[in-house]
Amino acid sequence: MNINVTHRHGSVDEAIESHARSKAEGLSKYYDRLDSAEIIFDHTRNLQEIEIIIKVQHGEDIIATGSSEELRTAVDQCMDRAIRQLTDLKSKLRDDKH
Repeated sequence: MNINVTHRHGSVDEAIESHARSKAEGLSKYYDRLDSAEIIFDHTRNLQEIEIIIKVQHGEDIIATGSSEELRTAVDQCMDRAIRQLTDLKSKLRDDKH
């Protein structure tokens, strides 16, 4: 899976960026038909925001966001939301076939 990382309004430490990449690579165990993911880091005055856009084969893109004062917390929150959306998609496809 291709993972692209972009930054808006600032930069992010390598440790946080590698943490986000490792979390995004782990998403393939929840749904195996992932093409690519784009992670977008954004910084406003008091909040650190992160957005992940996941390209799914034969389906709509999955978009998950997270925001917090701590960047690592925002990454974890965003990835948890992406996991929930992927498991919902997988169960929906599995249940509709029968």
